[in-house]
Amino acid sequence: MTSPYHISTLLDKMSSVDKDFRFMATNDLMAELQKDSIKLDDDSERKVVCSVLRLVEDKNGEVQNLAVKCLGPLVKKVKDGQVEVIINSLCNNMFSDSESLRDISSVGLKTVILELPRTTPNASNSAFRNITQRLVDAISKPDLNQYVLLETLDILGDLIQRCGTSLASFHEALLGSLLPLLSDPKPLSVRKRAYFALCYLSVSCQQALFDTMMGHLLRALNVEKTTPTSMANTRTYIQTIGAIGRQAGQRVGPYLEQIISLIMHFIHTEGDDELKESCLQAFEALSVRCFREITPYIPQIYQVCLTMLSHDPNYNYEDDADEDEGDTSMDADDVEEENDDEYSDDDDISWKVRRASAKCLAAILGSRPEMLVEFYKVVSPALISRFKEREENVKADIFTAYRALLKCTNPKMQAQPVDGDTMETGDSPFSLLHAQTADIVKALHKQLKDKSVKTRQGCFGLLTALVTVLPRALDEHIGAIVPGVVYCLNDQTSTPNLKIDTLSFLTVMITQQTPEFLHPHIGAVIPAVVAAVDDSFYKITSEALLVLNLIVKTIRPLDRPCSFNFQPFVGKIYSSTVKKLKASDIDQEVKERAITCMGQVIASLGDMLKSELSSCLPIFVDRLKNEITRLTAVKAVALIARSPLKINISAILPDCIPLLASFLRKNHRDLRLATLSCLDALFQAYASSIQPAQYKSVLDELPPLISDMDLHISQLVLTLLCTITDISPKSITQANVLPNIFTLLLSSLLQGNALTAALQFMSKLVTLKLPGLDFDNIYKMLTKQIYQPTDVTSAAGFAVHRQAFRSVAKCIATICVAVPDRMLPTVNRFISDIKSTETSDSVKLLSLLALGEIGRKTDLSRVPDLQTIILSTFSSQTEEVRAAASYALGSVCAGNLQSYLPFILSEIHQNPKRQYLLLHSLKEIITCHYVSTESMAVLEPHVAGIWDVLFQHFESSEEGTRNVVAECVGKLSLVDPDTLLPKLREHLSSPSAFVRSTVVTALKYMISDQPQPIDPLLHSCIGDFLATIGDADLNVRRVALVAFNSAAHNKPSLIRDLLESLLPHLYEETKVRKELIREVEMGPFKHTVDDGLDLRKAAFECMYTLLETCLDMLNIFEFLNHVEDGLKDHYDIKMLTFLLLVRLSHLRPSALLQRIDKLIEPLRTTVQAKVKANSVKQEFEKQDELKRSAMRAIAALLTVPDSDKCPQLTDFVVLIKSNAESAQLFESIQQDAATSFTTQHSVEAMEAWVWDLTPMAIKWWLGLDTSPCLLPVPCAQTTRPLDPFGHHTLTCKHGGSLQAQQEG
Repeated sequence: MTSPYHISTLLDKMSSVDKDFRFMATNDLMAELQKDSIKLDDDSERKVVCSVLRLVEDKNGEVQNLAVKCLGPLVKKVKDGQVEVIINSLCNNMFSDSESLRDISSVGLKTVILELPRTTPNASNSAFRNITQRLVDAISKPDLNQYVLLETLDILGDLIQRCGTSLASFHEALLGSLLPLLSDPKPLSVRKRAYFALCYLSVSCQQALFDTMMGHLLRALNVEKTTPTSMANTRTYIQTIGAIGRQAGQRVGPYLEQIISLIMHFIHTEGDDELKESCLQAFEALSVRCFREITPYIPQIYQVCLTMLSHDPNYNYEDDADEDEGDTSMDADDVEEENDDEYSDDDDISWKVRRASAKCLAAILGSRPEMLVEFYKVVSPALISRFKEREENVKADIFTAYRALLKCTNPKMQAQPVDGDTMETGDSPFSLLHAQTADIVKALHKQLKDKSVKTRQGCFGLLTALVTVLPRALDEHIGAIVPGVVYCLNDQTSTPNLKIDTLSFLTVMITQQTPEFLHPHIGAVIPAVVAAVDDSFYKITSEALLVLNLIVKTIRPLDRPCSFNFQPFVGKIYSSTVKKLKASDIDQEVKERAITCMGQVIASLGDMLKSELSSCLPIFVDRLKNEITRLTAVKAVALIARSPLKINISAILPDCIPLLASFLRKNHRDLRLATLSCLDALFQAYASSIQPAQYKSVLDELPPLISDMDLHISQLVLTLLCTITDISPKSITQANVLPNIFTLLLSSLLQGNALTAALQFMSKLVTLKLPGLDFDNIYKMLTKQIYQPTDVTSAAGFAVHRQAFRSVAKCIATICVAVPDRMLPTVNRFISDIKSTETSDSVKLLSLLALGEIGRKTDLSRVPDLQTIILSTFSSQTEEVRAAASYALGSVCAGNLQSYLPFILSEIHQNPKRQYLLLHSLKEIITCHYVSTESMAVLEPHVAGIWDVLFQHFESSEEGTRNVVAECVGKLSLVDPDTLLPKLREHLSSPSAFVRSTVVTALKYMISDQPQPIDPLLHSCIGDFLATIGDADLNVRRVALVAFNSAAHNKPSLIRDLLESLLPHLYEETKVRKELIREVEMGPFKHTVDDGLDLRKAAFECMYTLLETCLDMLNIFEFLNHVEDGLKDHYDIKMLTFLLLVRLSHLRPSALLQRIDKLIEPLRTTVQAKVKANSVKQEFEKQDELKRSAMRAIAALLTVPDSDKCPQLTDFVVLIKSNAESAQLFESIQQDAATSFTTQHSVEAMEAWVWDLTPMAIKWWLGLDTSPCLLPVPCAQTTRPLDPFGHHTLTCKHGGSLQAQQEG
């Protein structure tokens, strides 16, 4: 803690006559003031303040500046009275006769305003009001010095912007003082500062004052319109309106009609280019901030912008056009000569008009995806024609505007992906852009050799965006572009940034274009790229090596035949790359790119470099030994090993394999993954060159890697073991991997690719018949924990986890298929276990599942009474055994429909008590057969019989039964859509709500993300199914929304044409209905039940999906109305609306910006809500999750451009940060948002993984819902075992989604 004595010593030195003493003492004081531990008493405060204020008036400039810096931390440490002293002193000095004192005092006052905390309203507001009163009084004086007036207005602007809402009592006086400053004879600098202060005031003032402000401005413009007096006044008024629109656009909406009319009048005023510029800038601001209200005027605005974009009265472009027509080719000398003769006129400011037009167009084009077709028809040709602009800065803005149009056209920004159908549609944005590509290239190809570096960079930026949006767009135009590319890479005047942009464009072009179109120009490109590899700047070298890597793939693709003669280029490519590969004193990025490029060179051209391999390959061993480059080197070696050219690298294998084996011990996941893949490739390609000892060195490292802690690594290990088993079977007996594999098989997490790899290994292992590893021994090891359990792992008394039963059952089925003669004895053993009354439930469960898995793979009809034996277990007391029996019966039947299906259909009819389980068996049969055309053909003869049985249960009173029936019917319809779909359609008019809900639920299972024969039929009749969204029954409406959600997610093309009629019904279901809320008495307590909650949840889930897939079809403002209502709804609905806000902040930031002020209040309520002290633990957890999710939404809103201009949002963020706990939570959320979605796990990667889940499942996955996973047992076709973050997921193709499983 700072002692009073130390402060007193510093104050004495601050009074020294020596300026150095004063400076050092002031510096030390500032250091002390910045410490949290400093505490000042009243006397010390007074002395410190007096000393610092005295030094503000010091004669030495350095001491003055340091004293002003001290004011910032000082006002945070002293009490209100001393803050008043500081402010009064600075304000008095502001009006001093000394110019230097006025300067330093104004800086000091700005520092005080900036540093005064906004979270202590009493102190800060009093100080702010004091400053405001002094400044308002000052600017009202007619004789005030102009410089003082400018500084005063600057400070007022900062003050109003920072705490405008706290100064409400001064708003009227401020308005009265500022409005007169907008007109002549006030200087331009005064008027500019005045309208900035007014635009800040417009954000926080009352509506009546805002109306007064706008009324004054519009009246003044109307006067100027009828009786023009001063163009300067007109410019100022329009600039003021534009500034107000930029700051408070949502409030300007009611005045837009008058504003647009007036600006349209003034923009056509002849001879005043500055006025035109101001009008266009106002249009730009209003287009961004009045997004909804200005929509009807957008065509009018962009037409004016296009007219003004050509406003260049002092230059004739026709001569240039004539030259272009006469000579389409131009070399560098021609370009330089033309640029040297360029027109120049320092008095010509028409370029400002053209630049403002381009910027306004960029704002419009980048935010109106629903108008893309119109933009491409009208705006795009006009912009392309203006690529010839003579002013460099204007041309750059025109390029920026066109790139904004391309970005808006980017498939990532569109709901609909680019596909063949889209391209064939004459009015699609992509087809229109494709038709204009030739004009774009024609307008740019000469400018690629322009003298201006900025112009060339703009050209490459635009071309890169074009190829990104429209792959293969430049196929037919590469010949026109390559000369410019080569020129930019070879030109001595090219800057490093230009070369990097050129190489980046080459990277995108080579990746996206058809190789055959690039082959004729390879001879020109390679020398330029090779020269870039030798550049002294490491970033250019790195980019050039990446391009060279892609060129190698292009000139000799290994996955398809190619007739291109690549041999003349092999020497240049190799010598250039090997030079960088050998260098040790280069940047890390260049080292890695050189290793990767050389790996590709050897993999693709190695057969032409046999003599060079002996000197090149050892370098890879050296790079493997280097900790920094080893990961890249491992990937390069794997690439060479996978080459179909079978490059001989046996010379380095004795060194490589021990090194690779040692990498498996490293705590580096990426290195382990790459090493396992590399070893697998090496063993497959060079088995004859590898010694048994080398296999052993690798096998010794594998056991610790086989674990459910990382299933991806386990999968690669098992794949590697399969490879070693094929090559060197005896090596497996020396490895201690089997215990770990059997432990993995008992894991509750094993599924997907890892399980498939384990099954492949077991299949290979059992066929080898190694000592101690024959069928019987493997069987015993697989079943030991189940037959002889050492402990019980679940409350139900099972020996292992339920998932482990399925994994072991699949393994048993796999080894039975691999050793056919052991299959029947094994089946008989399982039958005996099932029949035995002494068998435990664990053994019965395994026996049933194993029979099912074996039955799927082979016909078991030769086993007598198998179906009857399985059916007998339907009466088991254990639910898991009954479910396994149902699964087993269905799977066995799938192996021989002719023998078993009639039995199941008969049993469904005759045994009502077993119908639910038998229907699940039937579902397994259908599921096994609807996955391929061949299996569908097997099932098709039985469709009619299955339908008849299923139809009898459409009206079941049990929801679970109806859901199983719906799934069966939906998947059965994929087998025979022509017959079954019309039948289902007929039953939509059934008087029974149960029948209607079953029919609509079936629709969900007919829709998949892959093309199906049923799709054309669905397209013609899906409207009838989804019309049930308006059904009178709640449950029918809910399942209709779920089906709508499924269609919107998997095949949005089915419902896009129906959205106009469906959306009103969807939005209606988002509303809270009081008639559906009832009270239930539970003893002495009353519990409120909302029967409409599930319906609203389904509606908001559907809205989330539509936001992803049909965004261009939505009226975003109507959509936002319902999102706002959802923010005030139930916990579950709030969680969904928070997700919606996060997505909207990325997809429609401009629209969201207009509604931020309305969104803040419900978010504030959520964050500040308190749980009653006597509430249960779950209530506290729910509130914590709500608060965290609301803060995520706030963090997303902060990423919206210009959101910092919304005072409600900024005040709310300040409020959050004022509390230490909330501030820490908010900071961690912002850090997560900044890292999670800007690294390899981007928003797109996340979407790709949650694509198979409903929004409720997304909530569970993200940790927003702490309820346990609702998938008890993953199904046989479980996919994607790991999400992008390495988390375990349970998502299956034929299970629909997490929600679907829950319903079933």
